[in-house]
Amino acid sequence: MSAILYYIELFLGGYIALTLALYTVSLQVPAAGFYARSLASYFGLLISSIYAFFVTIVLRLFGQSRSAQFASGRGIKYILKYLIGVTFTVEDPNNYLNTIRPAVFLGNHQTELDVLMLGTIFPKYCSVTAKKSLKYIPFMGWFMALSNTVFVDRANAVSARSAMTGAAEEIKKKKQSVYIFPEGTRSYTKEPVLLPFKKGAFHLAVQAGVPIVPVVVANYSNILYVQGRIFKSGEIPVKVLQPIETKHLTSADVDDLARDTRELMLKELISLTERARGHPISMPAQDLADGVVKASGARVTMS
Repeated sequence: MSAILYYIELFLGGYIALTLALYTVSLQVPAAGFYARSLASYFGLLISSIYAFFVTIVLRLFGQSRSAQFASGRGIKYILKYLIGVTFTVEDPNNYLNTIRPAVFLGNHQTELDVLMLGTIFPKYCSVTAKKSLKYIPFMGWFMALSNTVFVDRANAVSARSAMTGAAEEIKKKKQSVYIFPEGTRSYTKEPVLLPFKKGAFHLAVQAGVPIVPVVVANYSNILYVQGRIFKSGEIPVKVLQPIETKHLTSADVDDLARDTRELMLKELISLTERARGHPISMPAQDLADGVVKASGARVTMS
């Protein structure tokens, strides 16, 4: 056991020393900052995952597991804030994040840094969606499984509406909100664009009869741009838009609902990014049809 601890200490010491050295070098060679903050982020996520796992166990013992992702997110917020110097500032004048429940929160998905964004904005009694394969990753997956994450089995060819029924019932019965990235994957774009939206989130909102609350994060390629090896400290604005009611809608309305929501979010994404950068943005034409794709037919389960 002592030998194992020795090698762990040796590894951590070397990891921290390398990270600090890269931060120092970045004062002269900016590209080194990308690797320094990347290493700091991975270390922060490891610590955050361990913290979240144990916090969730404690909250489950007291019957508060549905607040676990909120509590864990706040831990991630402060751990990563001080390790990498990135903060998300939230504009939510009507306090929709804390007063609309249950709801389906929708956000644009850019990079792995969205984990910090979620830690900052995450409301109480809300859970994320995640690939089912993540369920088995030590600490992070265990935490997600214990904290009512909505797991998506993308390999299962069941119709999306049928698959969403169980999750919709959970939302109505337990007033559990869900945060979903309707693009389905990270965009990694340099400019403020949205990938086509999948319709699963909209079917879920309509089946549950709960409002959709769009959450728009400005494009932050000036802070993190993986392809350009850019990773800097800074503030990233987030805006919570007015809820969109779905109570009287049916599955026949989902296409229009998805398209209109995407257009609304895209306009706000461009506006928010322009304000953050301090200058207008000339956007190229996007050939994405109506910006909506068919749902994947994934099976959804709530743990």
